[in-house]
Amino acid sequence: MSPAPASNDMRRRDRIVRYKPYVPKEGEDPMAEYMNLLAMLFSMCGLMMRFKWAAWAAVYCAFIGFSNSRSSEDTKQIFSSFMLSISSVVMSYLQSPTPMAISYFS
Repeated sequence: MSPAPASNDMRRRDRIVRYKPYVPKEGEDPMAEYMNLLAMLFSMCGLMMRFKWAAWAAVYCAFIGFSNSRSSEDTKQIFSSFMLSISSVVMSYLQSPTPMAISYFS
């Protein structure tokens, strides 16, 4: 099979747009999104694996994500991050109400 001649090329040269990598604007800071993602991950670890330190880290990350968020962001995601992190702390202490033991100080 021979290659098609250039006259049958269906691509439109005027529609080709060169790729430009995304450059964040001066006011954009992705810290709030990263902290919300970490809060969700830590709270899932706290809920499923019963790590109390992960549950507390989720609460910490949720607070940082809330403090760095802009007013235009989705409030449902921030609220769900808070609720999930608080529920992971509550559920981890309902499973075993003993205080969190720090093993490297013993």
